[in-house]
Amino acid sequence: MRVLGVDPGLTRCGVGVVEGVAGRPLTMLGVGVVRTPADADLGHRLVAVEQGLEQWLDEHRPEFVAVERVFSQHNVRTVMGTAQASAVAILCASRRGIPVALHTPSEVKAAVTGSGRADKAQVGAMVTRLLRLDAPPRPADAADALALAICHIWRAPAQNRFQQAVAAHAARTPPTTPRAPAARHASKGRTA
Repeated sequence: MRVLGVDPGLTRCGVGVVEGVAGRPLTMLGVGVVRTPADADLGHRLVAVEQGLEQWLDEHRPEFVAVERVFSQHNVRTVMGTAQASAVAILCASRRGIPVALHTPSEVKAAVTGSGRADKAQVGAMVTRLLRLDAPPRPADAADALALAICHIWRAPAQNRFQQAVAAHAARTPPTTPRAPAARHASKGRTA
């Protein structure tokens, strides 16, 4: 399985490609950051993110794209930029028919480090170890993108089995329809 992980951001959008299957050693195929100037017009920044992601998709041809799920932050401006970059990543993958999975930051941290509260240094250290790298990828956005790809590779088989089980159960269970209340017949004192 080849997964492009995307840690969305307008100034720095982390990207990383990992190949492998759960339970076996993983291989990093590429890591980097798509950058846009903070003083540029929003439209131009989104186009730059799109062009950068399209280059990664062209070069690495992933089977899946894993994007960090946007969560509420105190800084509305930051969360808006993250959401906009996330939407661009989802659009680029969907336009090509590539399945997209969204993973929360705590889900990724838990998958890679064993703790959903791990800090960026812990995530970087585990990514370095899991991918047998000489040093943690820099900046942290790049390491986070690799962590997203690793998380998806490890969790996708279990998620697929769960979805198949739910679908099989739904196929076996006939749909239930609400019953109309039984009509009450008053027969006291009446004769036929």
